[in-house]
Amino acid sequence: MTTDPAAVPPSAPATELEPEPGPGPDAAPGTGPAGGSGPGSGGTGRPRMYGPAFDAAPDRFYAELRERGPVAPVELAPGVPATLVIGYDAALEVLRDPGTFPKDARRWERTVAPDCPVLPMMMYRPNCLLTDGGVHARLRAAVTDSLARLDPFTLREHVERNGDALIDAFAADGAADLAAQYARVLPLLIFNEMFGCPAEIGDRLVFGMSGIFDGVEAEKANAVLGEAVLDLVALKRRSPGADVASWMLGHPVGLTDEEMAHQLILLLGAGTEPEQNLITNGIRLLLSDDRFAGDLSGGSLPVEEALDEILWTDPPMANYAVTYPVRDLDFAGVRLPADQPVVISFAAANTDPARAGGDRSGAYRAGNRAHLAWSAGPHTCPAKNPARLIAIVAIERVLDRLPDLELAVPAGGLVWRPGPFHRALAELPVRFPPAPRAPAGPAAARPPR
Repeated sequence: MTTDPAAVPPSAPATELEPEPGPGPDAAPGTGPAGGSGPGSGGTGRPRMYGPAFDAAPDRFYAELRERGPVAPVELAPGVPATLVIGYDAALEVLRDPGTFPKDARRWERTVAPDCPVLPMMMYRPNCLLTDGGVHARLRAAVTDSLARLDPFTLREHVERNGDALIDAFAADGAADLAAQYARVLPLLIFNEMFGCPAEIGDRLVFGMSGIFDGVEAEKANAVLGEAVLDLVALKRRSPGADVASWMLGHPVGLTDEEMAHQLILLLGAGTEPEQNLITNGIRLLLSDDRFAGDLSGGSLPVEEALDEILWTDPPMANYAVTYPVRDLDFAGVRLPADQPVVISFAAANTDPARAGGDRSGAYRAGNRAHLAWSAGPHTCPAKNPARLIAIVAIERVLDRLPDLELAVPAGGLVWRPGPFHRALAELPVRFPPAPRAPAGPAAARPPR
């Protein structure tokens, strides 16, 4: 049985890959537009998707890029060029064509340093998100079949019980940071219950995953994450239970320990970081937008409507679904160099004014769920239904338990976490009349440290 974290390799040996790598990180961009306009430009001369200017106002960044067309050159991190797809139709074309836009990052990995801050989020891992063809189909089957065994009523009960335990810890205070004290913790508690993960391993998982999303000590965070997930796999091999991890291990496709580890890293990343962003962004919208305030005070909870709007206008994963063309090609009027990242901007594509209206709402209309927040094509998120249920119940629980909840600072004063990939609040300070504890019920899991 594999127990050494080094046995979860970040990539396969370079000798397995042909042809030779494409342009390095400092190579001149292709024939498409590049330049220093917009919110700062990086070492490659491209608009940069990092730093306070981007973190604070990505909408302005996307709006300025739109002048260049549906795709534009950017810099993801210092010295790391990429192409950002900001048009809705262009994004769909990329997402639905894995033959032209494959997921394998190993040729690109040769061109970046081991401590590159975006490497852990973009590196090749043999999971169902970053593979194509028959390998992807085999790995995805184990994930989708196991997730399908989840009972939505049991999942709802997990969210309510753990949500109540977290709210009880601050309900009498009359104030809280719902990001740190609620939304950041609750998805991990749910993950631990769904996957039979002990709290001690969960502590290390959340440290590692948060680090690679933020790009802070990313190399160290990735090592901690790899070790913790292998410990979970070893535990489930020894003591399987009625949980998603055990079901995946027992699936007919016969996942190895290494394959299991990579699927779990994917599911942890998709089920905790984006989930907390969906919860906090949904609460922020409900508390800051006058269209919802009257409904909340009147006792109606339009949570589903708010989530639909967030998934259109502020999706929790703003930019991702990275692909790497294996040869130079012309796309949407821009030359895409071989092996250089092509990143889908879900946030920009969803708010593409060419779709409807000409404003930031893009194609959003109440009841319309044709957004790309769950991606599209063969890599559409397999857990979108559980993810949506968790967010709805989590938000409803807060609004139900804490009447007259309001933001403690103006919405425009909220601070966003760094990183080119997610749309994540650093904190969500709120105030409310002190509330009683929930009635005693089954004990919730211990919050992670």
